[in-house]
Amino acid sequence: MKTATVADLRNNFATVSKWIYDGAAVTITKRGVPFATITPVRARKTAPPIDRLSRLRKMFPSGPVKGDAQDVLDYDRGDT
Repeated sequence: MKTATVADLRNNFATVSKWIYDGAAVTITKRGVPFATITPVRARKTAPPIDRLSRLRKMFPSGPVKGDAQDVLDYDRGDT
């Protein structure tokens, strides 16, 4: 378990919040006396990478749309 002071929370919140985000419980001390423990709501899970190309292939199975910008907008809106 990690320990941080009230001053650490105030001055280095980004570091302390990263500890919590990474799954560590943090004991908060005030004048050397522990008075609170902050625990993560759940363990961090890594998000799957966004595969933009596969999303585009799902949206446009027949390949890229040909034409000017208005044609693309019409296609997106389903006006074609």
